Amino acid sequence: MIEALLVLLAFQLAGEAITHASALPLPGPVLGLVLFAFALKMMPGLAEKVSGVAHGILRNLSLLFVPAGVGVVQHADLVIHQWLPILGALVISTALTLAVTALTFVGVRKLMGGQGAQNEGPTS
Repeated sequence: MIEALLVLLAFQLAGEAITHASALPLPGPVLGLVLFAFALKMMPGLAEKVSGVAHGILRNLSLLFVPAGVGVVQHADLVIHQWLPILGALVISTALTLAVTALTFVGVRKLMGGQGAQNEGPTS
């Protein structure tokens, strides 16, 4: 278990080191995750090694939202005074996320030649 946790942390550290050394505009953990994905592809046994720890982390992922919730409660007066800009940012960012997701889906579908999905409807 300790060894699997060390593997996960090593990939995060590698991502952090690379982004800091090369001044990439990318969070270190994201780069570490990309490196980890490549490692999983190259070494299939690695998935079995880290599976238990990864599932444990995912089962307790909700605990990571506790600090954010505490921050909102601590700064409730600021949230109350700035509710309109916060609401606007949430609505605009949600709309942009939906639009980018839809455009990405359409683009990937075109790249993959996805005309078959039109023929998969219910037949009578």
